[in-house]
Amino acid sequence: MPTTNVAEERMTKFKNKGKEPTKLRERRIAVCVELRKNHRNESIMKKRNISTPDEVELNSDNLEVISATIEDIISNVNGKTKEEQTRGCQAARKLLSRERDPPLKAIIDAGLLTRFVEFLGRDDDSTLQFEAAWALTNIASGNSWHTQQVVEHGAVPAFISLLGSPLLHISEQAVWALGNIAGDGPAYRDALIDCSVIPALLSRLTPDAPVGYLRNLTWTMSNLCRNKNPFPPLPAVQQILPSLIQLLHLTDKDILSDACWAISYLTDGANDRIDIVVKTGIVPRLVALMGFGELSVVTQVAIDAGVLAALPPLLQHHKPSVQKEAAWAVSNIAAGPCRQIQQLITCGLLPPLIGLLKNGDFKTQREAVWAITNYTSGGTVDQVVQLVQGGGLEAILNLLQVKDCKTILVILDAINNIFLAAAKLGETEKLCLLVEELGGLDRIELLQNHENDTVFRAAQALIEKYFSEDGDDECLKTEATESDFVFKPPEVQKQFDF
Repeated sequence: MPTTNVAEERMTKFKNKGKEPTKLRERRIAVCVELRKNHRNESIMKKRNISTPDEVELNSDNLEVISATIEDIISNVNGKTKEEQTRGCQAARKLLSRERDPPLKAIIDAGLLTRFVEFLGRDDDSTLQFEAAWALTNIASGNSWHTQQVVEHGAVPAFISLLGSPLLHISEQAVWALGNIAGDGPAYRDALIDCSVIPALLSRLTPDAPVGYLRNLTWTMSNLCRNKNPFPPLPAVQQILPSLIQLLHLTDKDILSDACWAISYLTDGANDRIDIVVKTGIVPRLVALMGFGELSVVTQVAIDAGVLAALPPLLQHHKPSVQKEAAWAVSNIAAGPCRQIQQLITCGLLPPLIGLLKNGDFKTQREAVWAITNYTSGGTVDQVVQLVQGGGLEAILNLLQVKDCKTILVILDAINNIFLAAAKLGETEKLCLLVEELGGLDRIELLQNHENDTVFRAAQALIEKYFSEDGDDECLKTEATESDFVFKPPEVQKQFDF
């Protein structure tokens, strides 16, 4: 039996009594996803191209030297020769690439942006073109005012034009700059979309593109999917989705991460937006990403990317095929470490999963059973308790009447896992009573007459281990009230909200 302190601690988890369970779950999911997205927004909404320490010649200079340097930069940038212009532009880029306190405002106030944007069109001098693009990229990585200055000086059409540069490093710098501008918010995101940035970006999505280039390209595409006040225009969403599917078939974890984030942003809305994503056929690939044992990091990447937020509506989708794929995804996640199982709980996936066990078609129920068995195999005692108290045990006991032998064996395995958790709490006898009350004992006993020898032996083993005559005597000796149970029947659970 658990100690009083442990029992009290467990009881503190069951708060919000009297509140609407559905609303509580929705709020919990929203908070969970919002926290993840806020963390991502703070960390990689914009990116600055930082120079290496050897390259940053002025990173320890005082303000007077910086001021003098900017005067030299102004003189050179406005010089008449290509050498002067390149020298001035490169010096500005190095200042703007400093890791600490780059003088963004000083460069803007010096009136250099007009010249930088002009240099973007210098196809005759790729070095000057690249240095100007790099400088503007880093200015656009600043706050909204800094980004605004870049946009208002006409950089957007120039950068979109540079996407088509035959020089990959220049095209990539343009991709990066446009990603910073799109990451500033929905206004500039939509302005870029109106300037036909999406087809220009997608034209660079080729089989021979280097991984590093594709990483920046995917990140910029994810920024074009971000923000929901307002959401990206639906035509833009439909335009970008096929390419996201392509990217999700790669194996680079950074590309997969940003592609998953893009999908997460696009499904963070009304059902019609979710349906647009589902109709592309992308769900099976998202599910498959979670099943790569040799790429276990991908599962966590997909989870961190917010894929879990898209699963609750998919588990309740009107098409059984979609429900089945979503249940398979949950099964793959549940096969992971307990921290991933906890994320299933936090994102509210247990109620719809248990709902499928009760009301789904058989193929979907079979996937859901695997999810439950994986969950009980790798989950902590507390996590197994939450499953039982949420109705998971009752749901799998009712499925012991199916004809499929494999499914029955998987269910019996889950039941045994639950008993192992109960044993750690000293509540084996009480779980016996609960199983019997839910009609599970009768069903397990009937399986001792099953024509399949493996099913017969598995059922017999459970009976002998937990429901033998000695065990029944112990159950009869137990006089604890139901309020003491950690494993409670559904009727008792109704006083709690999950």
